[in-house]
Amino acid sequence: MENGTTLSVAQHGLTDRLTRWARRLSTHEDPVAETSEREATKRPFSREIERRKQLYNDIGSFLFSHDLDLTPLNFGLVHDYLTGADHGIEKAVGAILQTRGKITNGWIEGLIAERQKDEVTPESLADMLDKVEDNLSQFTDLMDQSRSSAKDYGAALQEQVKDMSEAEKDQPVLAKLIGLTRAMVEKSRQVETQMRDSQKQTQMLQQSLETARRAAEHDHLTGLPNRRAFEARMKEETLQAQAAQEALSVVFCDIDHFKLVNDTHGHDTGDRVLKFVANLLSGISCERCHVARHGGEEFVMLFRGKTAAEVCTIVDGAREDLSQRSLVNRSTGQRMEKVTFSAGVANVFAYDDPRDALKAADRALYLAKEHGRNRVYMAADAE
Repeated sequence: MENGTTLSVAQHGLTDRLTRWARRLSTHEDPVAETSEREATKRPFSREIERRKQLYNDIGSFLFSHDLDLTPLNFGLVHDYLTGADHGIEKAVGAILQTRGKITNGWIEGLIAERQKDEVTPESLADMLDKVEDNLSQFTDLMDQSRSSAKDYGAALQEQVKDMSEAEKDQPVLAKLIGLTRAMVEKSRQVETQMRDSQKQTQMLQQSLETARRAAEHDHLTGLPNRRAFEARMKEETLQAQAAQEALSVVFCDIDHFKLVNDTHGHDTGDRVLKFVANLLSGISCERCHVARHGGEEFVMLFRGKTAAEVCTIVDGAREDLSQRSLVNRSTGQRMEKVTFSAGVANVFAYDDPRDALKAADRALYLAKEHGRNRVYMAADAE
């Protein structure tokens, strides 16, 4: 009996311990499940990091295989060649590799110098136009003042001539003075006429400058505003939306596998695809929605008065429209592979700076691409 009692007590104690252990488990989440959930959240970002690491490795391998110095110039050129970000560089490097099989530091420096020799970037052109416009404004103000002064001076001299006309016959010296005054009146009129003509020419030049400014802020291929114009518009729309307490959402779009389109069908076809997508996105824009070409195959959009969720629906409709179209290569008459785009959407006011919202939309875009492309993702607010 004593052994039986001891065994019963031991069993009872073990049961109590098992009960307490089960109770503790029931009040806490499964650590394995919790870890799995964290890993699942990190996985898309890990894939993006791996993709970028692979690009850096590819750039490094290219530099090493051609014995190129590790300089910003060389790194940028190889990056543009491998990613297809610059069609001109892609063609030039491809041609030299086909003929010589290798590129050198000197060849890269010569290529970049030749490309930049006559290159005027939108930013430098806009700055130049600002300076010219300021100088023209100052010149116009000075011309107005001078023209007014010449007119007043001529009128005053004319009045003096009238007053002295009676004494002209009796006083020869005074007659000479009157003649000189008349000559000055005529000269003042000539100066006023010249200034009037110069003012007209200045106004024509200002109109030409305005035309040049519009050209500097638009993409020559698609006709859309360029990156610089979009950033300026984004600042204006942010202030207006804040004042009116309206929603403001930004979208980052990117054509899927665009480099493959260029490689398969040629850059002329690639340009037509860019214009087609630009027109498609313009079709969903309005006076409260603005679309621009951000660079390469990237587009950005801004929606005032629309939440991020509403914008996701609108952009996804355009994505679905494009994915169902059958495009034809005009050069060959053959049907092309499906052309699609991916997009990321962010709520501008979920971030301290509109540029941070644009970055968040860009991150959401990359996640959409990592998860298979041809989809629209919304960035988590203040991620």
